[in-house]
Amino acid sequence: MGRLDWIKEELENLKKQGLYVTIRKLQTAQGPWVVVNGKRVLNMCSNNYLGLAAHPRIKEAAIKAILDYGVGAGAVRTIAGTMELHEILEEKLARFKRREAAVVFQSGYNANLGALSALGWGRKDLVFVSEELNHASMIDAMRLAGAPKVIYKHVDVEDLKKKLEEVKDYRIKVIVTDGVFSMDGDLAPLPEIVELAEQYNAIVYVDDAHGEGVLGDHGRGIVDYYKLHGRVDFEMGTLSKAFGVIGGYVAGDRESIEFIKQRGRPFLFSSAMNPPDVAAAIAAVEILEESDELIRRLWENTNILQKGLRDAGFDLGNTRHPITPVMLYDEKLTQEFSRRLFDEYNIFAQAIVYPTVPKGKARIRLEPSAAHKPEDMKYVVDSFTELARKTGFFK
Repeated sequence: MGRLDWIKEELENLKKQGLYVTIRKLQTAQGPWVVVNGKRVLNMCSNNYLGLAAHPRIKEAAIKAILDYGVGAGAVRTIAGTMELHEILEEKLARFKRREAAVVFQSGYNANLGALSALGWGRKDLVFVSEELNHASMIDAMRLAGAPKVIYKHVDVEDLKKKLEEVKDYRIKVIVTDGVFSMDGDLAPLPEIVELAEQYNAIVYVDDAHGEGVLGDHGRGIVDYYKLHGRVDFEMGTLSKAFGVIGGYVAGDRESIEFIKQRGRPFLFSSAMNPPDVAAAIAAVEILEESDELIRRLWENTNILQKGLRDAGFDLGNTRHPITPVMLYDEKLTQEFSRRLFDEYNIFAQAIVYPTVPKGKARIRLEPSAAHKPEDMKYVVDSFTELARKTGFFK
């Protein structure tokens, strides 16, 4: 047996179980209709919620930044990589979030990795109290920090209270939660979490990657949505979803953000965001500050899609967000459904299976955008309904 034969066996096992992920090739800019593997299809699985990834104003900002600042930042932020563009973006993000300060990272994943590892690095007097369905980036960050961790049940405030009681003797307690859960579209019970945090003198850290540009006034996110300004300590956001670019950030009070700059490993050891990406992100923030038209359009499309699918008999779980999980449960059926949507209906909607979601919870996760038209949403509903009958999902 060759040294790497076991890898081939593992791949074959994934295919047999319906867990093998088919990676398709995008050949145009992100948008409502795209060319994938040479075929024009309706794009229903992009995080580009507001259609900003190909917005003319954002492209122009990126091009101008290349001409003015070049392509690469050239260094880590703490040596020679901090450009004036980075500081402008951080100031704009802090103002947008109504916080004192913000720090920008190369991605949302790196933002969580940097902030949470900085908070917990080597500390024995700190404990993370983590939501069980938190994003992988937060899980990895807490592992990197090496501090103790306890896990509370999904959106279960009573279990959170129980866990806080168990760790009440720790000097520093950090409640870590997604704001919007990316596979289900449900929201964290943030007001209740904040009340418990105040009762137990705990820090609250919220990953708002899917709330940015979607929830709250002009898309300011879940803290604004629940009117909890000043009561949540750290707000993490990404620039790669509704903002349509790449990058991530953490916003909070000035001293806390300065601490993350001093101790956040991706900030210290990985080159800074490139100038065109930073300039594009600045333009995206400005667009959101100026108007909420795109957000309103996103929600109009979301309501058409979700009402139509529910009326047809599909289970969408507890989503309160444009994230629309169409629950098919069986992994092999879900893979077939995704393939036939692409082949027969020209709809690009990837299967979501284990390990992204638990076994037996497979789904097609649909994500409408502001760039879609109402007739696109109606076409998706009709196509799903017809295919459900063809596959026997609807008896």
